[in-house]
Amino acid sequence: MDSKQFFQLVEKMRELQKSYFRTRSQKALRECRIYESRIDTEIDRVNKVLSEKNPELEFKKE
Repeated sequence: MDSKQFFQLVEKMRELQKSYFRTRSQKALRECRIYESRIDTEIDRVNKVLSEKNPELEFKKE
């Protein structure tokens, strides 16, 4: 995923989160969780790549 795709994914997630907090619907919550999971997966992937390229640096891992 490139930075533009990541940005668009985050943008969509924020849109869905706002929708959820307006409506509190279960559908909106499910959609939020899907996008949050996709973003978390991408963050983990990038952290792994960065830590392999720069082993002396510590990247946040939870």
